Amino acid sequence: MKFGEILRELLEERELSQKQLAEDLNISASAVGNYVRNNREPDFETLKKFADYFHVSTDFLLNHHTKEGDPYLDQKILQIFHSLTAEQQELYIEQGKLFIRCNNRKKERSSLSSSKDKAV
Repeated sequence: MKFGEILRELLEERELSQKQLAEDLNISASAVGNYVRNNREPDFETLKKFADYFHVSTDFLLNHHTKEGDPYLDQKILQIFHSLTAEQQELYIEQGKLFIRCNNRKKERSSLSSSKDKAV
C-alpha cells in the first residue's frame, strides 16, 4: 500500500476532508491532495506531523516492514484501539480473547482428530 492510499484511508475513517486536514496541520490543501493521489511524498517534518495527527508511526504511514508479520495490520489495530473509549477498549480486548480461545479449541479438535486417524 502506498502512502497516499494509507492517508486516504485515515481520512475516510475519521470522516475528514483533505481541506480540514490541511488546515489542522497548517499545510496547503493542494499538497494534501498531491499526497493522497500519490503525486508527491511529504518531507520528513510533514510525515511526522501526519503521524502525530493520526496517532500512528511513520513506519505505518510508509508501510515499512521491519520484522516478520504485517506491521501495517499491527499499527491498524493499535490505531483503531486508541480511537475507542475506555469501555470500548475493554470490549475489544475481550473479543480478542474470545477469538484466541476459539482458535485454541479448533487446534485441540484438529489435534485430536489427527491422533485418532493415526491410531486407525
